[in-house]
Amino acid sequence: MKIMGFNFNKISIERFPSNDDNKNLKIDTNINIKSIKELKTDILKSKEIVIGIEFGYQINYEPKIAKLDFVGNIILSVDQKQAKTILREWEDKKIEEDFKFTLFNVILKKANIKAIQLEDELNLPLHLPFPSLQRPKQE
Repeated sequence: MKIMGFNFNKISIERFPSNDDNKNLKIDTNINIKSIKELKTDILKSKEIVIGIEFGYQINYEPKIAKLDFVGNIILSVDQKQAKTILREWEDKKIEEDFKFTLFNVILKKANIKAIQLEDELNLPLHLPFPSLQRPKQE
């Protein structure tokens, strides 16, 4: 499987008025695969099949503090056997586990980089723990 393309069609971030001091902050994330389909193309001369995937990725801050919403597409080149399995399972809105982990990791990698940048610009707490230095403990 090779990633041929990745793009966002929509990036939305909204910060809501809040008096909360973020003590009870809860951040939920959700990935939603909206469609998986074969794409017809003359780009590849090999026997691989091109698959297009539309996804959504949301980050919600609760209590209602902020919401980030990403919608995008991924284009993959997949061997024929794997492509048939992926497309057959998607008919029942299912995704094979190994493929799902790979797909979700690609989405998380790209979307989380953009989300961290946007969260910083709006002074939101980061939805992922960020590495930080600490002094050694004095004994």
